[in-house]
Amino acid sequence: MSRHGARIGGFVLALALAGCTATGPDLAARHPPVPTDLPPMKTFASHRVTPPGRSNAAIARDFLDLAFRMESGRPLPYMTRFEEPITLRVAGPVPPAAEPDLAALLARLRREAGIDIRRVAADAGAKVTIEFLPRAKLQRLVPQAACFVVPRISSWDEYRRGRRSGEVDWTTLARRERVAIFIPGDVSPQEVRDCLHEELAQAIGPLNDLYRLPDSVFNDDNFHTVLTGFDMLILRAYYAPELGNGTTRQEAERVLPRLLARLNPRGERIGVSGPLSPTPRAWIDAIETALGPGASSSRRVAAARTAVEIARNQGWRDTRLAFSLFAFGRLSLNRNASDASLAAFLEAGKIYAANPVTRVQSAHVAMHIAAFALSGGQPESAIALIDGHLADVRSGENAALLASMLLMKAEALDMLGRDAEAGATRRDALGWARYGFGSEDEIRARIAEIAWLNPARSD
Repeated sequence: MSRHGARIGGFVLALALAGCTATGPDLAARHPPVPTDLPPMKTFASHRVTPPGRSNAAIARDFLDLAFRMESGRPLPYMTRFEEPITLRVAGPVPPAAEPDLAALLARLRREAGIDIRRVAADAGAKVTIEFLPRAKLQRLVPQAACFVVPRISSWDEYRRGRRSGEVDWTTLARRERVAIFIPGDVSPQEVRDCLHEELAQAIGPLNDLYRLPDSVFNDDNFHTVLTGFDMLILRAYYAPELGNGTTRQEAERVLPRLLARLNPRGERIGVSGPLSPTPRAWIDAIETALGPGASSSRRVAAARTAVEIARNQGWRDTRLAFSLFAFGRLSLNRNASDASLAAFLEAGKIYAANPVTRVQSAHVAMHIAAFALSGGQPESAIALIDGHLADVRSGENAALLASMLLMKAEALDMLGRDAEAGATRRDALGWARYGFGSEDEIRARIAEIAWLNPARSD
């Protein structure tokens, strides 16, 4: 299992800004307000628990597809999990911000998922090992992964020796006894945290990802950056006494209705919707080509267009069509197809806005539309778009997106001559940027990109 590619709050923004400024004044003539010093890093002090917003019948279907299939599509004959308590150790140079983030994650797993998991000393034996190492070292062996988890090993050296053997094949497990999670320690604090959440969840729980899920980190669209209420319910069910190592899909299907009614009574009162149609491999391949590494710009755009066509041909009006449009919108910016890009963002935004579960996705789309408004000389519209989504971004704990939106708002306030408000907003943004983007060079690059959206910022 691995987290692939760049984070949406980062790489996507760079593409959006490049496209939105393609027809503006000469970029070389612009002088963005890059500060000489940066404020202290801001972090999310608490987490708001949000219960899943779908019926238990829908959640049961999701559980079965998550627990009994790999991301590759290979079926799993039965469930595997750890016997509790689960011990966890950390190896390698631990980034400072990772310590409180890991402690908060383990506390949430105990409190919200009811899993008996605790950290032990680095030199102790443990069922789960999290090893930090340089990103370049990690990606020399696994170029497409930002971070990943493998079974039956406890160190990077073990992985290097056994990575081509059946030892690291999840489908051969009868039970989970040892797993190792590998995370780069030289990336932004947010990327480290995101890897901790996704990889630990899959180390101890389901191994699959589903693009149809609107409210989960078990989804390769990467909109959600921390474990959600849905995810915690899935993990609580995964470790329920009614299930266990060796449980087959048919056995789980019989148990889940009563189990979910006990764990999530609220889900019994939500109307049952019909199952979503399966996601064809052709659509997944198109999305992975569009957003993954290695493809040319023209091939990416063509793949995103193919994903939109497949989604429409499937008759989808769910998040898969919206994500196809989102991918096409962001990639079209570099092709000077701003009208097509804006139309794609607007359509994606309507789909996401129609579902209260997809507020985080709506915020991502709103950021792109706000960039169009800003570069088009409409600062009031940009501020309204941003203000309408800030609460959801904070709730989703995405500091990179929050910083980007606040920097855009600061630019809009500058355009309106509200200098004091702009300065305070920009300083607030920079505190979040320390967490979301990490290095000062990266932060200054983002400041410059967003400043370029302001058509008045020229000599």
